[in-house]
Amino acid sequence: MVEDDEGHARLIEKNIRRAGVSNEIIPFTDGTSALDYLLGPDGSGNVSSGRQLLVLLDLNLPDMTGVDILEKVKGNMHTKRSPVVVLTTTDDEREIQRCYDLGANVYITKPVDYEGFANAIRQLGLFFSVMQVPETE
Repeated sequence: MVEDDEGHARLIEKNIRRAGVSNEIIPFTDGTSALDYLLGPDGSGNVSSGRQLLVLLDLNLPDMTGVDILEKVKGNMHTKRSPVVVLTTTDDEREIQRCYDLGANVYITKPVDYEGFANAIRQLGLFFSVMQVPETE
């Protein structure tokens, strides 16, 4: 989860847990540390080879935009198949379309309808429990 607002991060995690998802949540408050985790210090993405990742991404971060992170994650052969859920206050149509064009799987505008969010997370959880991630080439 890449979210710089601590209150939002707690609320998101609470609703993920309420949806019955027990996976580890690794919080990041800035894009630099999130990208270091996702792509490794060398930026190759090799560190994420074989990892099952779901990225919850805010677009408004202190050091870079979430769009930059989305672009790097979806442009890397090791992370491009990882689902990305954008959770942000930005409801600009062009920004939403840009995120989808870059490969975002879901775009949710804050303030979030948490019942809808919890339902989406439950469905993602069910999806992950039956999904086989294809090996990267």
